[in-house]
Amino acid sequence: MDTIRPFITGSGLWKPANTISNDELVHSYNAWVEQNLALFGDKPPFSNSEFIEKASGIKSRYVIEKDGILDTNRMRPSLTERPDDDISLQAEMAIEAAKDALCAANKLPNQIDAVIVSSSYTQRPYPAIAIEVQHALGIEGFAFDMQVACSSGTFGLHRAYEMVKAGTANSVLVISPELTSPQVNFTDRDSHFIFGDVATAMVVENSKAITSPLHTFEMISVRAATQFSNNIRSNFGYTARACDTDPFSPQALFHQNGRKVFKEVCPMAADHLENHVASNGLKTSDIKRWWLHQANINMNQLIIRRLLGKNADQLTAPIILDQFANIASAGSLVAFNLYHQDMQPNDLGVICSFGAGYSIGSLLLKKI
Repeated sequence: MDTIRPFITGSGLWKPANTISNDELVHSYNAWVEQNLALFGDKPPFSNSEFIEKASGIKSRYVIEKDGILDTNRMRPSLTERPDDDISLQAEMAIEAAKDALCAANKLPNQIDAVIVSSSYTQRPYPAIAIEVQHALGIEGFAFDMQVACSSGTFGLHRAYEMVKAGTANSVLVISPELTSPQVNFTDRDSHFIFGDVATAMVVENSKAITSPLHTFEMISVRAATQFSNNIRSNFGYTARACDTDPFSPQALFHQNGRKVFKEVCPMAADHLENHVASNGLKTSDIKRWWLHQANINMNQLIIRRLLGKNADQLTAPIILDQFANIASAGSLVAFNLYHQDMQPNDLGVICSFGAGYSIGSLLLKKI
Protein backbone atom coordinates (compact mmCIF):
# COMPACT_ATOMS: atom_id res chain seq x y z
CA MET A 1 0.00 0.00 0.00
CA ASP A 2 1.39 3.40 -1.00
CA THR A 3 2.06 5.90 1.78
CA ILE A 4 -0.31 8.86 1.58
CA ARG A 5 1.60 12.12 1.20
CA PRO A 6 -0.09 15.49 1.91
CA PHE A 7 0.72 18.56 -0.20
CA ILE A 8 -0.14 22.25 -0.16
CA THR A 9 -1.31 22.95 -3.71
CA GLY A 10 -2.97 26.35 -3.51
CA SER A 11 -2.72 29.53 -1.45
CA GLY A 12 -5.10 32.50 -1.31
CA LEU A 13 -5.02 35.97 0.23
CA TRP A 14 -7.72 38.60 0.71
CA LYS A 15 -7.07 42.14 1.98
CA PRO A 16 -9.62 44.80 2.95
CA ALA A 17 -9.76 47.94 0.82
CA ASN A 18 -8.97 50.17 3.83
CA THR A 19 -5.57 50.86 5.35
CA ILE A 20 -4.53 52.96 8.34
CA SER A 21 -1.01 54.35 8.56
CA ASN A 22 0.84 54.83 11.82
CA ASP A 23 0.50 58.60 11.43
CA GLU A 24 -3.28 58.37 11.04
CA LEU A 25 -3.64 56.03 14.00
CA VAL A 26 -1.38 58.12 16.24
CA HIS A 27 -3.17 61.34 15.32
CA SER A 28 -6.56 59.96 16.36
CA TYR A 29 -5.16 58.23 19.46
CA ASN A 30 -3.39 61.36 20.70
CA ALA A 31 -6.50 63.43 20.03
CA TRP A 32 -8.48 60.96 22.14
CA VAL A 33 -5.93 61.30 24.95
CA GLU A 34 -6.28 65.11 24.76
CA GLN A 35 -10.03 64.75 25.08
CA ASN A 36 -9.65 62.54 28.15
CA LEU A 37 -6.74 64.12 30.06
CA ALA A 38 -8.64 63.78 33.32
CA LEU A 39 -8.21 60.01 33.09
CA PHE A 40 -4.40 60.23 33.09
CA GLY A 41 -3.33 62.90 35.57
CA ASP A 42 0.11 64.38 35.03
CA LYS A 43 1.41 61.73 32.58
CA PRO A 44 -0.86 61.38 29.54
CA PRO A 45 0.32 58.38 27.48
CA PHE A 46 0.83 60.02 24.09
CA SER A 47 2.14 57.89 21.24
CA ASN A 48 4.17 58.54 18.10
CA SER A 49 4.84 56.75 14.82
CA GLU A 50 8.57 56.35 15.48
CA PHE A 51 7.84 54.49 18.72
CA ILE A 52 5.46 52.12 16.96
CA GLU A 53 7.83 51.31 14.10
CA LYS A 54 10.83 50.83 16.38
CA ALA A 55 8.90 48.66 18.84
CA SER A 56 7.15 46.48 16.26
CA GLY A 57 8.24 47.07 12.67
CA ILE A 58 4.68 48.09 11.81
CA LYS A 59 4.05 51.02 9.46
CA SER A 60 0.49 50.38 8.33
CA ARG A 61 -2.36 47.88 8.63
CA TYR A 62 -5.40 46.71 6.65
CA VAL A 63 -8.74 47.09 8.43
CA ILE A 64 -12.25 46.04 7.55
CA GLU A 65 -13.61 49.48 8.53
CA LYS A 66 -11.58 52.63 9.02
CA ASP A 67 -13.64 55.66 10.04
CA GLY A 68 -14.91 54.38 13.39
CA ILE A 69 -11.39 53.51 14.52
CA LEU A 70 -10.20 57.07 13.82
CA ASP A 71 -13.28 58.71 15.40
CA THR A 72 -12.17 60.05 18.80
CA ASN A 73 -15.74 59.72 20.06
CA ARG A 74 -15.84 56.01 19.12
CA MET A 75 -12.33 54.45 18.87
CA ARG A 76 -13.52 51.15 17.44
CA PRO A 77 -14.75 49.90 14.05
CA SER A 78 -18.29 50.82 13.06
CA LEU A 79 -19.79 47.64 11.63
CA THR A 80 -23.37 47.04 10.52
CA GLU A 81 -25.08 44.01 11.99
CA ARG A 82 -26.29 41.71 9.23
CA PRO A 83 -29.54 39.73 9.24
CA ASP A 84 -29.19 36.02 9.92
CA ASP A 85 -30.07 35.24 6.31
CA ASP A 86 -27.17 37.34 4.97
CA ILE A 87 -23.62 36.04 4.66
CA SER A 88 -21.64 36.95 7.77
CA LEU A 89 -18.73 39.37 7.51
CA GLN A 90 -16.14 36.79 8.53
CA ALA A 91 -17.52 34.19 6.12
CA GLU A 92 -17.41 36.78 3.35
CA MET A 93 -13.72 37.39 4.05
CA ALA A 94 -13.07 33.65 4.15
CA ILE A 95 -14.83 33.00 0.85
CA GLU A 96 -12.73 35.58 -1.01
CA ALA A 97 -9.46 34.01 0.17
CA ALA A 98 -10.85 30.51 -0.49
CA LYS A 99 -11.67 31.34 -4.11
CA ASP A 100 -8.05 32.37 -4.70
CA ALA A 101 -6.71 29.19 -3.10
CA LEU A 102 -9.07 26.97 -5.10
CA CYS A 103 -8.04 28.72 -8.31
CA ALA A 104 -4.34 28.28 -7.50
CA ALA A 105 -4.92 24.59 -6.77
CA ASN A 106 -7.02 24.15 -9.93
CA LYS A 107 -9.84 22.80 -7.78
CA LEU A 108 -13.62 23.09 -8.01
CA PRO A 109 -15.64 23.26 -4.78
CA ASN A 110 -17.08 19.79 -5.44
CA GLN A 111 -13.53 18.41 -5.29
CA ILE A 112 -13.05 19.55 -1.66
CA ASP A 113 -13.94 17.12 1.14
CA ALA A 114 -13.62 19.32 4.22
CA VAL A 115 -13.37 22.96 5.30
CA ILE A 116 -11.54 24.19 8.40
CA VAL A 117 -11.87 27.80 9.52
CA SER A 118 -8.99 28.35 11.93
CA SER A 119 -8.64 31.86 13.35
CA SER A 120 -7.90 33.60 16.63
CA TYR A 121 -11.49 34.90 16.85
CA THR A 122 -14.76 33.76 15.35
CA GLN A 123 -17.65 36.14 14.87
CA ARG A 124 -20.07 33.86 16.72
CA PRO A 125 -20.05 30.51 18.52
CA TYR A 126 -22.46 28.78 16.13
CA PRO A 127 -23.38 27.87 13.49
CA ALA A 128 -19.73 27.43 12.58
CA ILE A 129 -18.28 29.97 10.16
CA ALA A 130 -16.72 27.01 8.34
CA ILE A 131 -20.12 25.43 7.73
CA GLU A 132 -21.43 28.75 6.43
CA VAL A 133 -18.47 28.95 4.03
CA GLN A 134 -18.96 25.31 3.01
CA HIS A 135 -22.60 26.04 2.20
CA ALA A 136 -21.85 29.26 0.29
CA LEU A 137 -19.20 27.57 -1.87
CA GLY A 138 -21.26 24.45 -2.50
CA ILE A 139 -18.81 22.06 -0.86
CA GLU A 140 -20.04 18.66 0.33
CA GLY A 141 -18.46 16.74 3.19
CA PHE A 142 -17.95 18.48 6.54
CA ALA A 143 -16.60 21.66 8.11
CA PHE A 144 -15.64 23.00 11.53
CA ASP A 145 -14.12 26.01 13.29
CA MET A 146 -11.09 25.88 15.57
CA GLN A 147 -9.19 28.41 17.68
CA VAL A 148 -5.65 28.34 19.07
CA ALA A 149 -5.04 32.12 19.12
CA CYS A 150 -2.15 33.11 16.84
CA SER A 151 -1.35 29.46 16.10
CA SER A 152 -4.83 28.73 14.75
CA GLY A 153 -3.66 28.84 11.13
CA THR A 154 -0.80 26.37 11.53
CA PHE A 155 -2.83 24.10 13.81
CA GLY A 156 -5.57 24.09 11.16
CA LEU A 157 -3.01 22.99 8.57
CA HIS A 158 -1.87 20.28 11.00
CA ARG A 159 -5.44 18.93 11.17
CA ALA A 160 -5.64 18.94 7.37
CA TYR A 161 -2.28 17.11 7.16
CA GLU A 162 -3.52 14.47 9.59
CA MET A 163 -6.88 14.04 7.80
CA VAL A 164 -5.16 13.51 4.47
CA LYS A 165 -2.58 11.15 6.00
CA ALA A 166 -5.38 9.15 7.66
CA GLY A 167 -7.39 9.00 4.44
CA THR A 168 -10.47 10.66 5.94
CA ALA A 169 -10.25 13.41 3.31
CA ASN A 170 -8.47 13.77 -0.02
CA SER A 171 -8.63 17.58 -0.26
CA VAL A 172 -9.05 20.02 2.63
CA LEU A 173 -9.58 23.78 2.47
CA VAL A 174 -8.03 25.59 5.46
CA ILE A 175 -9.04 29.24 5.90
CA SER A 176 -7.90 31.87 8.42
CA PRO A 177 -10.19 34.91 8.23
CA GLU A 178 -8.59 37.13 10.87
CA LEU A 179 -11.15 39.78 11.81
CA THR A 180 -9.13 41.17 14.71
CA SER A 181 -9.89 44.92 14.75
CA PRO A 182 -13.13 44.59 16.79
CA GLN A 183 -11.05 43.04 19.62
CA VAL A 184 -8.42 45.81 19.70
CA ASN A 185 -8.46 48.41 22.46
CA PHE A 186 -7.72 51.50 20.36
CA THR A 187 -7.40 53.59 23.54
CA ASP A 188 -4.44 51.57 24.85
CA ARG A 189 -1.05 53.08 23.94
CA ASP A 190 0.78 49.75 24.17
CA SER A 191 -1.51 47.74 21.88
CA HIS A 192 -3.68 50.08 19.77
CA PHE A 193 -1.34 49.76 16.78
CA ILE A 194 -0.70 46.02 16.76
CA PHE A 195 -3.39 44.26 14.73
CA GLY A 196 -4.91 44.31 11.25
CA ASP A 197 -7.57 42.38 9.33
CA VAL A 198 -6.92 39.88 6.53
CA ALA A 199 -7.91 36.40 5.31
CA THR A 200 -5.78 33.53 3.99
CA ALA A 201 -6.65 30.11 2.60
CA MET A 202 -4.75 26.96 1.61
CA VAL A 203 -5.67 23.72 -0.11
CA VAL A 204 -4.10 20.58 1.37
CA GLU A 205 -4.35 17.42 -0.75
CA ASN A 206 -3.43 13.80 -1.14
CA SER A 207 -0.75 13.47 -3.83
CA LYS A 208 -3.19 11.48 -5.98
CA ALA A 209 -5.74 14.34 -5.94
CA ILE A 210 -3.36 17.04 -7.24
CA THR A 211 -4.52 18.77 -10.43
CA SER A 212 -2.21 21.81 -10.36
CA PRO A 213 1.49 21.36 -11.18
CA LEU A 214 2.49 24.88 -10.06
CA HIS A 215 3.85 25.94 -6.67
CA THR A 216 3.19 22.64 -4.93
CA PHE A 217 4.79 21.86 -1.58
CA GLU A 218 5.02 18.49 0.12
CA MET A 219 4.24 18.64 3.84
CA ILE A 220 7.21 16.70 5.18
CA SER A 221 6.31 16.93 8.86
CA VAL A 222 4.42 19.02 11.42
CA ARG A 223 5.10 19.83 15.06
CA ALA A 224 3.11 21.59 17.78
CA ALA A 225 3.67 22.65 21.39
CA THR A 226 1.61 24.48 24.00
CA GLN A 227 2.45 25.92 27.41
CA PHE A 228 -0.03 27.81 29.59
CA SER A 229 0.59 31.51 30.13
CA ASN A 230 -1.51 34.51 31.20
CA ASN A 231 0.77 36.98 29.43
CA ILE A 232 -1.50 37.28 26.36
CA ARG A 233 -5.23 37.27 27.02
CA SER A 234 -8.60 38.15 25.56
CA ASN A 235 -11.40 37.54 28.09
CA PHE A 236 -14.40 38.42 25.95
CA GLY A 237 -17.08 35.78 26.38
CA TYR A 238 -20.71 34.99 26.93
CA THR A 239 -20.32 34.45 30.69
CA ALA A 240 -19.99 38.24 31.15
CA ARG A 241 -23.80 38.35 31.07
CA ALA A 242 -24.02 35.94 34.00
CA CYS A 243 -21.18 37.62 35.90
CA ASP A 244 -22.74 41.09 35.51
CA THR A 245 -19.47 42.47 34.15
CA ASP A 246 -18.77 44.79 31.24
CA PRO A 247 -18.22 42.54 28.18
CA PHE A 248 -16.25 45.33 26.49
CA SER A 249 -13.95 46.33 29.36
CA PRO A 250 -10.18 46.60 28.69
CA GLN A 251 -9.72 43.19 30.33
CA ALA A 252 -12.18 41.66 27.86
CA LEU A 253 -10.23 42.96 24.86
CA PHE A 254 -6.73 41.95 23.72
CA HIS A 255 -4.05 42.76 26.29
CA GLN A 256 -0.58 41.44 26.99
CA ASN A 257 2.59 41.78 29.02
CA GLY A 258 4.78 42.39 25.98
CA ARG A 259 8.15 42.22 27.74
CA LYS A 260 7.42 38.83 29.31
CA VAL A 261 6.06 37.51 26.02
CA PHE A 262 9.24 38.56 24.22
CA LYS A 263 11.48 37.05 26.89
CA GLU A 264 9.65 33.74 27.10
CA VAL A 265 8.41 33.07 23.56
CA CYS A 266 11.63 33.80 21.63
CA PRO A 267 13.71 30.98 23.14
CA MET A 268 10.69 28.66 23.14
CA ALA A 269 10.12 29.25 19.40
CA ALA A 270 13.81 28.95 18.51
CA ASP A 271 14.16 25.66 20.43
CA HIS A 272 10.99 24.34 18.83
CA LEU A 273 12.23 25.12 15.32
CA GLU A 274 15.72 23.73 15.92
CA ASN A 275 14.27 20.48 17.25
CA HIS A 276 11.72 20.17 14.45
CA VAL A 277 14.35 20.58 11.76
CA ALA A 278 16.81 18.25 13.53
CA SER A 279 14.15 15.56 13.94
CA ASN A 280 14.10 15.30 10.14
CA GLY A 281 17.87 14.83 9.90
CA LEU A 282 18.42 18.42 8.77
CA LYS A 283 20.36 21.48 9.88
CA THR A 284 18.84 24.96 10.08
CA SER A 285 21.22 25.98 7.27
CA ASP A 286 19.40 23.49 5.02
CA ILE A 287 16.23 25.60 5.19
CA LYS A 288 15.96 28.12 2.36
CA ARG A 289 12.99 30.06 3.74
CA TRP A 290 11.49 30.74 7.16
CA TRP A 291 7.89 31.95 7.04
CA LEU A 292 7.61 33.08 10.65
CA HIS A 293 4.73 34.46 12.67
CA GLN A 294 4.42 38.22 12.21
CA ALA A 295 3.96 39.65 15.70
CA ASN A 296 7.05 41.79 16.17
CA ILE A 297 10.07 42.38 13.96
CA ASN A 298 12.48 42.25 16.90
CA MET A 299 11.19 38.80 17.90
CA ASN A 300 11.66 37.46 14.38
CA GLN A 301 15.15 38.88 14.07
CA LEU A 302 16.21 37.42 17.41
CA ILE A 303 14.80 33.98 16.57
CA ILE A 304 16.51 33.95 13.16
CA ARG A 305 19.86 34.96 14.69
CA ARG A 306 19.48 32.12 17.17
CA LEU A 307 18.72 29.66 14.36
CA LEU A 308 21.27 30.80 11.75
CA GLY A 309 23.88 32.64 13.79
CA LYS A 310 23.39 35.76 11.68
CA ASN A 311 20.78 38.22 10.44
CA ALA A 312 18.61 37.13 7.52
CA ASP A 313 17.53 38.99 4.40
CA GLN A 314 13.94 39.45 3.25
CA LEU A 315 13.94 36.31 1.13
CA THR A 316 15.33 34.06 3.86
CA ALA A 317 12.85 35.24 6.51
CA PRO A 318 10.20 37.49 4.95
CA ILE A 319 8.76 40.33 7.06
CA ILE A 320 5.31 41.62 6.10
CA LEU A 321 4.62 43.53 9.34
CA ASP A 322 5.27 46.90 7.71
CA GLN A 323 2.23 46.52 5.42
CA PHE A 324 -0.07 44.18 7.35
CA ALA A 325 0.81 44.64 11.04
CA ASN A 326 0.18 41.63 13.27
CA ILE A 327 -2.60 39.64 11.61
CA ALA A 328 -2.80 36.97 14.28
CA SER A 329 -2.68 33.40 12.93
CA ALA A 330 -2.60 34.56 9.31
CA GLY A 331 0.82 36.24 9.61
CA SER A 332 3.11 33.35 8.66
CA LEU A 333 0.59 32.28 6.01
CA VAL A 334 0.58 35.72 4.37
CA ALA A 335 4.38 35.59 4.39
CA PHE A 336 4.14 32.21 2.63
CA ASN A 337 1.56 33.51 0.16
CA LEU A 338 3.74 36.44 -0.89
CA TYR A 339 7.12 34.68 -0.79
CA HIS A 340 6.88 31.14 -2.18
CA GLN A 341 6.62 31.33 -5.97
CA ASP A 342 10.37 31.72 -6.49
CA MET A 343 11.18 28.50 -4.62
CA GLN A 344 12.89 25.82 -6.71
CA PRO A 345 12.28 22.05 -6.69
CA ASN A 346 13.62 20.40 -3.51
CA ASP A 347 13.99 23.75 -1.70
CA LEU A 348 12.96 23.45 1.95
CA GLY A 349 10.95 25.94 3.96
CA VAL A 350 9.35 26.17 7.40
CA ILE A 351 6.09 27.85 8.35
CA CYS A 352 5.89 28.67 12.05
CA SER A 353 3.46 30.48 14.35
CA PHE A 354 3.79 31.44 17.99
CA GLY A 355 1.23 33.14 20.15
CA ALA A 356 -1.11 33.15 23.12
CA GLY A 357 -1.44 29.98 25.05
CA TYR A 358 1.53 29.85 24.63
CA SER A 359 1.11 27.93 21.38
CA ILE A 360 3.63 27.10 18.66
CA GLY A 361 2.94 25.30 15.40
CA SER A 362 5.36 24.55 12.56
CA LEU A 363 5.36 22.77 9.20
CA LEU A 364 8.39 21.57 7.24
CA LEU A 365 7.74 21.90 3.49
CA LYS A 366 9.57 20.85 0.33
CA LYS A 367 8.96 22.44 -3.05
CA ILE A 368 8.03 19.88 -5.72
